[in-house]
Amino acid sequence: MVQSDVRGKGERPRVRQAGELGWDDSVYEKNGDGVQDGHDGPSAGPGDGDRGGHGAGGGERPGRRRRVLRWSATVLAVVILGTAGAGYLYYQHLNDNLKKDDLNIGDAKDRAAESKPNAAGQIPLNILLIGSDARDSAENQKLGGAKDTFGGPPNADVQMLVHVSADRTNMSVVSMPRDTLLPVPKCTDPKTQQVYTASTLAMANDSLRRGGPGCTVATWEKLTDIHIDHFMMVDFSGVVSMADAIGGVPVCVDKNIYSHTSSGHGSGLKLKAGTTSVKGEQALQWLRTRYGFEDGSDIARTKAQHQYMSSMVRQLRANATLSNPDKLRKLAETATSALTVDNGLGTVAKLYDLSTELKKVPTARITMTTMPFVYSGERVLPKPGDAEKLFRLVREDIALDGKDTQKKPAPAPATAPTDSDDKIAVQVQNGTRTSTQAPVRGRASAMAQVLVDKGFTEARADSSTVLSEDTTVIRYPSADLKGDAERVAKALGIPGGSVQKSTDVSGVTLVVGADWRSDSAYQAPKEDNKTPTTANVLNGADKQCMQVDPNYSW
Repeated sequence: MVQSDVRGKGERPRVRQAGELGWDDSVYEKNGDGVQDGHDGPSAGPGDGDRGGHGAGGGERPGRRRRVLRWSATVLAVVILGTAGAGYLYYQHLNDNLKKDDLNIGDAKDRAAESKPNAAGQIPLNILLIGSDARDSAENQKLGGAKDTFGGPPNADVQMLVHVSADRTNMSVVSMPRDTLLPVPKCTDPKTQQVYTASTLAMANDSLRRGGPGCTVATWEKLTDIHIDHFMMVDFSGVVSMADAIGGVPVCVDKNIYSHTSSGHGSGLKLKAGTTSVKGEQALQWLRTRYGFEDGSDIARTKAQHQYMSSMVRQLRANATLSNPDKLRKLAETATSALTVDNGLGTVAKLYDLSTELKKVPTARITMTTMPFVYSGERVLPKPGDAEKLFRLVREDIALDGKDTQKKPAPAPATAPTDSDDKIAVQVQNGTRTSTQAPVRGRASAMAQVLVDKGFTEARADSSTVLSEDTTVIRYPSADLKGDAERVAKALGIPGGSVQKSTDVSGVTLVVGADWRSDSAYQAPKEDNKTPTTANVLNGADKQCMQVDPNYSW
């Protein structure tokens, strides 16, 4: 990665007052203009600003060219030295703006294995974006409402996993609806040392109140088995200030919208049909709107958040005015003040390094998705099969836009089992029930006997549970049992991709799916790497309009 070069050591010369806290606009000027796109800094080559026609082919004498170069180098050196101390102070100020927290505060045994490098030695990046609903300041209280929750523990109302491919050619974003019900692991608050016990089923946004963002990261890793490298969290006021600093983000609705109900619910968003550049409080209203978009669900709100994020990326990349030093200074101030990051991203230099990696991905190769789900009352659950498939594609660094579905990642090396076959305890469950077919009676017992015949004498049938699984899977609860689960899969001819870490089981568990209703030999279905249609794919280059519920139009 690019490393920031921070000057300022040694005795500091007298510094001209050149803006707030030492930001010196002059080092970014080029003939009175901002830095041009594609330049890392000022260009002071011969002929710059020369009105006499002496360009690269203008016949300029070598002696004069050398004098111009010496003069330019001298001026540049004076400018750098003259602003070094103040620039260092400003750099430290921006670092101090950043709020920092632990990356993962769950149990070490629940951590996902680190991402594997590709053939070229490049490693994928996984960053969890968290939107907090904290009412911990007067501004956040004003923006968020709900006075009775002032100062209380925050929720993670927005959760998006950003996966940047190892070769930096594509990016995948997976959103999780805030109303998702899932297991939340045990977490320990790093500041107070309070221990929050594991919950077998809780709303996803509860994770943030259990010790901080590190618990939200731990929850994602436990569910997806995807190793998360960093997190970035922003609150209400941060969203507002960032939208202002960018200069507004274009969003679109197909009808006039007013998100407001007679009982006082709704974000208050009021827009005319078509495209509007939202910023400030209006940007926050867009991100929080549920009443008025499509069916009024949290899923519709997630789509609106994807549209906003895609548009913001396009806006930042196309907005040449951000080469202006005043704009950059404001954005730097705003971003560092708005963000809470993990300690691994705790300096401006590290954030800059990350931004250079993200900028390598073309906008057209950014794919927004929502975790496939099924309804459970008013809440949702990860959709069996589809959700795990989406997580697998991310784990294996396969692009969700389908443009490299033929890529075959190197298989991960098998984990050694902890015991011999005759000592590996295996529970067998019947998952052959489908929406159109009754379960095959006695299937768990039959397959337990197959395992016993293969030497797994501790295999037992669980006749108390009948499940619905499209494909056969082997689940294990913790990393120490992964090798045992893989050994069982190998003995039965079940592919490694069907071995899954899951908190729904207490030991190695074979769930015989609807794809194995008969016979003792397993015929593995052909695996494809297509993103499930239930993931609601949106390409980052697409400009779409949110559908407005006519009941909320004006």
